[in-house]
Amino acid sequence: MYPQAAPHRRSESAIEAYGLGKKYRRGWALRDVSFRLPAGRVCGLVGPNGAGKSTLMGLATDMIRPTAGALRIFGAAPGSAEAVMRTAFLTQEKPLFRRFTVAETLRLGRELNPRWDQRVAEELVRAGHVPLEAKIGTLSGGQRTRVAFALAFGKRPDLLILDEPMADLDPLVRRELMATLTAAAAERGTTVLISSHMLAELEHICDYLVVVANGGLRLAGEVNELRAAHALFAVPPGASLPVGGPHQVIESEPHGGAGRTGVLVRLGAPVPYGGQAEPPTLEELLLAYLRSPDAPPLIAPGARPGDIHDVITRDRQKAVTA
Repeated sequence: MYPQAAPHRRSESAIEAYGLGKKYRRGWALRDVSFRLPAGRVCGLVGPNGAGKSTLMGLATDMIRPTAGALRIFGAAPGSAEAVMRTAFLTQEKPLFRRFTVAETLRLGRELNPRWDQRVAEELVRAGHVPLEAKIGTLSGGQRTRVAFALAFGKRPDLLILDEPMADLDPLVRRELMATLTAAAAERGTTVLISSHMLAELEHICDYLVVVANGGLRLAGEVNELRAAHALFAVPPGASLPVGGPHQVIESEPHGGAGRTGVLVRLGAPVPYGGQAEPPTLEELLLAYLRSPDAPPLIAPGARPGDIHDVITRDRQKAVTA
């Protein structure tokens, strides 16, 4: 009888980071990063190149070790049997054995994963009309990506971590696979952490957000909550800002997305939308924070982790009972 992981509750944390840091020879790739990703969310991990996104995913999958702080996957240490069984990681390179057939690749997944779901894996492959007898090396980029997704979902992970997995695909195939991803995640309650530069696409699939820049955390929390905490004010060139008091300007230059121009403000009190003030789109919010490194970060209450001492206590208790 294969071991079965306990079903996760939506109130529990899929990922918790506490003062997480990683230092290389060139300096800190991540420093003092603390956040919580609740289970069952589809979370966009956003930041410029070199911001620390891949480092964060490497720490979550135990491919690299932290220099400071701690990280937990459903309360377990990365690399532990529990964390490994509950996590699937798909990189942009999508490493597959080119001489294997698709059927042999899925068989490898079945042999290596105790919770393997052959039906789900085959359905994902067949939905893209990928022949099971075809060798991986003969497939198109979109077909290989679909096989890689089949391996990831066939594992039946509770946490699926995706590092730019669709960057090399054309928009039509990318949209199709995004729809497949979100439908499968919703059906199974899978937590998804997806790193992508496609900001407009993230707006349609993500309900949670983690933004990193210069090795630090800039934004974290529910998308709707983060958007509601801001307003985009339409300000003609040369005009003074119609804000002040409890409000804080995040970006004072008239930037915007989707053809809009304006000044992005973090609200300190409610404002009526309409007229001059409108809620920002996700893309407008992200670009403003990435262009404004001096703006203070915003970590929503639900994205704040618990006490690191609780983690240390739990680890000691597990060591005693093991």
